[in-house]
Amino acid sequence: MPEGLGAPALSRAAASPSDPGSSGSAARPLPQLAAPGSPPSAAPRRGAVCATFPQKVAEALSSQYGLNVFVAGLLLLLAWAVHAVGAGRSDLLSLLSALMLLQLLWMLWYVRRSRAHRRLIRPKDAHAGARWLRGSITLFAVITIILGGLKVGYFVGFSKCLSATEGVFPVTHAVHTLLQVYFLWGHAKDIIQSFKTLERFGVIHSVFTNLLLWANGVLNESKHQLNEHKERLITLGFGNITTALDDHTPQCNCSPPPLCSAIAYGIYYLYPFNIEYQILASTMLYVLWKNIGRKVDNHQHQKMQFKSSGVMVGAALGLTVLAATIGVVAVYLIRIGRSKTKSESALIMFYLYAIILLMLMGAVGLVGIRIYRMDEKSLDESKNPVRKLDSDLLVGTASGSWLISWGSILAILCAEDHPPYSWYNLPYSILVIVEKYIQNLFIIESIHREPEKLSEDILTLRVVTVCNGNTTALPSSCPQTGGVAGDVPPQGSDAPRAANGSTCLRGGSGNEEEESAWERTPSPACCPRLFQGNARRRVLRNIAAFLFLCNISLWIPPAFGCRPEYDNGLEEIVFGFEPWIIVVNLAMPFSIFYRMHAAASLFEVYCKI
Repeated sequence: MPEGLGAPALSRAAASPSDPGSSGSAARPLPQLAAPGSPPSAAPRRGAVCATFPQKVAEALSSQYGLNVFVAGLLLLLAWAVHAVGAGRSDLLSLLSALMLLQLLWMLWYVRRSRAHRRLIRPKDAHAGARWLRGSITLFAVITIILGGLKVGYFVGFSKCLSATEGVFPVTHAVHTLLQVYFLWGHAKDIIQSFKTLERFGVIHSVFTNLLLWANGVLNESKHQLNEHKERLITLGFGNITTALDDHTPQCNCSPPPLCSAIAYGIYYLYPFNIEYQILASTMLYVLWKNIGRKVDNHQHQKMQFKSSGVMVGAALGLTVLAATIGVVAVYLIRIGRSKTKSESALIMFYLYAIILLMLMGAVGLVGIRIYRMDEKSLDESKNPVRKLDSDLLVGTASGSWLISWGSILAILCAEDHPPYSWYNLPYSILVIVEKYIQNLFIIESIHREPEKLSEDILTLRVVTVCNGNTTALPSSCPQTGGVAGDVPPQGSDAPRAANGSTCLRGGSGNEEEESAWERTPSPACCPRLFQGNARRRVLRNIAAFLFLCNISLWIPPAFGCRPEYDNGLEEIVFGFEPWIIVVNLAMPFSIFYRMHAAASLFEVYCKI
């Protein structure tokens, strides 16, 4: 390029600010050329540090702001839960409503600005905001809006003794849910490159607002479960460790009473879906926050396609498990708390069923890991905030059930008196730890696999190895058959010809892929491994489909009140009632979310295979 054209362009590029939301970039000096003999990477490294420093500062500032909002909201939640003086339900709902309104203002501003610049080409993160994930959050959002309608009806029934915030909060939450789902559908894949500092504060505010709404839902649902738990313990003979019921029912009559009672029960049965919605929304917004200012690599994202063929075995077994789980939960809820004998039989039934299911899931997961270990395909180590978040959430949320399981194991070993069901609780607790460990390994290795880039017909012919007379490593894969004209390699091939003219194929990598240009189709009798590509995929798809349905099945019991950690009473004797209840209330939400997140990850694995 002539100097008259190149120099002004370089000056303009240096003088233009790189970030409209940051200051001082226009005065940044021109990069100096490296001196002869100096390392060529020294100057770019200093420039990279200067470029990323404001971004790191903005990330730290916004994250600290979000954490402070979250901690303040949690303390107000705790104050209401323990009936602190001066901290009522109306104060908590006022704070949550204010946070949602602030997020609504930011989302409206962002959507309006995006529409004004819709003709600009914006970078996108192809891994973020998958269609099935947005579809799932839409389903949960619809149920959350129905929950809001029930809360409005509950407020109308008890309007004589409830504050106005009880009616304002569900309406605000419904509007917030509608706009947030619309926002995530249209902008979950965005990689924001302008107004980055302001956008970081807006996105992180949205993340922790959803986390506070999640914590509020968890607390309300846990209070309801705790009251039922205290009533059940009396039937098991543990009445001496229970305390008074923590009831927040309004102190006035509702009209009509049957309708109000039905609405109250409906609210608590819909809370699990609201809890899943809030945590899914916060994770999608967190990915959006991590993508702000990120440089997109040239790695091509494979478009996932849902294929239902060839998974009859896994789907049939998974649906059988799902139907059996629903039956077990129904029997458990009917029998638990009726009498001591019925409660003990319900606990034994649940433990036996869970032991069998967890053993089966662990064995299937080990088979999947073994198949991956036999595959020599390299792993995809490219930077991906979505994949990293999935792996961190799997391990982090699994620690909730691991905490409960280790507590149960310790209680069984330390208890002086052991009811019959406690010896079923011991293998159940051990299997919960082992099964999640195996499943996490299978999912993490699956999502790090390189996507298939060749069609199946080409993959079966990708590497050709000619077996000669001295080869002893693959005797079974090279049958002694007479050579034919079609088995002769092309002229100029470096592959040696076998003594008997026979050839065989085996998996490999490297420059051998060029030998797949042979214009022939080998016979199946020549190499038994020819169809291993399709067979391997079919087995992995069946494993993913089975584990997907099993995780949904294991999400149902704790989400809808089947919680033996509450009901067996043994842990309360060893650790004390209040300490154990605190442990369960803190760990159970993570355990419930783990199953739903594992099911979502397995669905992605299934579509990727």
